[in-house]
Amino acid sequence: MALKIRLRKQGRNNRPFYRLVVADSRSPRDGKYVEMLGWYNPFEAELDKCLQVKQDRIQYWLDNGAQVSENAASLIVKVAPQVIRQNTQKMVAHRAKKAAKRKARSKA
Repeated sequence: MALKIRLRKQGRNNRPFYRLVVADSRSPRDGKYVEMLGWYNPFEAELDKCLQVKQDRIQYWLDNGAQVSENAASLIVKVAPQVIRQNTQKMVAHRAKKAAKRKARSKA
C-alpha cells in the first residue's frame, strides 16, 4: 500500500478547510484516510490559528515510507522545516549510495 501525506478538503462552499492526512495514494481526495496529522484553515490570519501539525507523527510516517505531496510539503515547511529537511537529506544520501554502488559495479 503506497501512503501519501496530503490535504483532505472539508468545509462548506466558498469556505474550505483542510486536514493534513496520511492516506492510501489510490483513495480519492476526500475519501478515507489512515491518520489525521493536522489541519489548515486558509481563512485565518494568524499562523497559530491557521495551521497545526503533529511533527512527531509526520516524522514517523516519513520514516515508514510515506511520500509527501507538494502542497502538504509547502505547509509543513512553514511549521516544521526540520522534518522536511531531514527527509530530503535522507533521500540524497540514499541516492548517493546507489550511485556509488552503480559506479563500483561498472568498474568491476
